[in-house]
Amino acid sequence: MNIELEGHRVRIHLEYGVRKKISLAMDASGFITVKAPNGTSEEVIESAVKKHSKQILQQLRAIEQSQDTTGIREYQEEGKFLHLGKYYALQELIETEGRTEDELKVSLKKFYFASCKKVIGERLKVYQQQLKAKAKSFEIVESRTKWGTCSSSKQLTFNYRLAMAPLAVIDYVVIHELCHLFHMNHDRSFWRLVGSIMPDYKEKEAYLARYGRAMEL
Repeated sequence: MNIELEGHRVRIHLEYGVRKKISLAMDASGFITVKAPNGTSEEVIESAVKKHSKQILQQLRAIEQSQDTTGIREYQEEGKFLHLGKYYALQELIETEGRTEDELKVSLKKFYFASCKKVIGERLKVYQQQLKAKAKSFEIVESRTKWGTCSSSKQLTFNYRLAMAPLAVIDYVVIHELCHLFHMNHDRSFWRLVGSIMPDYKEKEAYLARYGRAMEL
């Protein structure tokens, strides 16, 4: 849902469940999730969110300012880099002592490739079982345009930059490519299958469209 906060239209991902209170969370990229008890009206949710409008807008402005510097990375111990949807100091991700900037860049990219391969391998096991499908192989690659691909020979590729995204977004890309094992195009049957596994897949698409620019080295 979309909520107007002090003249700014903010997109909210809404999740209903068995709970007593409304909770609000924003990740490092500005993706806002509101969890509410089953049956809560949108009016009540909107009122709850607006109580925190000042803090929400402050955080969103700070995130937007940091994204404006995309491409200018501080390859220093305290430089901030995304991993699985959260920002970490460079020294928390790789060894930094005694390394030049070029060496740090190479090492960090290797870290993302290894992390992506590990996470994708784990998530493939989960969703291949759910879909009762089996990919022939998967590979982690570098791409400027695609998050994942599926070939007619059932070989999958995944962009190493997915290691920067939240796990739920990674899951979406994994599900998307596995569903191509059944439907090679994006027809209604394909999206129906994706939605049967991840009903809120459009939220994950929106996340990649909005924040993909920040998921770069």
